[in-house]
Amino acid sequence: MDVLVRLEARPSDSPVLAHVNSIPVLPFGTRSRREVVTLYGHADAQALALALAATFESERMEVSASGVVRHLGVWPDRGAVGDSAWRDGATGRLMTQDHDIPLLTLEARASELLGACGPTLRRVAAGLAMPDWPEGTERALSFSLASGNAASGGGSLDDEAGVENWLDSLRQADAYSYDETEAD
Repeated sequence: MDVLVRLEARPSDSPVLAHVNSIPVLPFGTRSRREVVTLYGHADAQALALALAATFESERMEVSASGVVRHLGVWPDRGAVGDSAWRDGATGRLMTQDHDIPLLTLEARASELLGACGPTLRRVAAGLAMPDWPEGTERALSFSLASGNAASGGGSLDDEAGVENWLDSLRQADAYSYDETEAD
């Protein structure tokens, strides 16, 4: 999964922490799914982790389909609210699903993310917060997670193999490598 993180001024009429929009993998494309996370106000690793947690939790609740487009808002007192849409392969009809993910669920998943790839999330947040961005430039940075499906519950976090796959993808995203022969 590729993630593009943008930083924008906080809307004066809304306490929203972040918005997450997904861009699906095209059937003829080779790139992975892209999540566009827009943080509001100041760059913060916790807000980024909450936004990514919303993505993973919403993906876990969705019907497995290709071409899913997702839009979620992350709120400090409510959790994540939004929807996803996709085209039914058999009928061609546009299908939608509403998402309302409680804040406690997001916080638990965000804690897992910060524990596993906190340095990467903190570096991205620090990069967005740097004061030397040119005037008028849109602040945006990107990074990749090796396997969004493993992190989002495609391999259940409850089973040992799913946890290892998920942690491996986060280690790779954080530029760490681990070789079992070195540990022996």
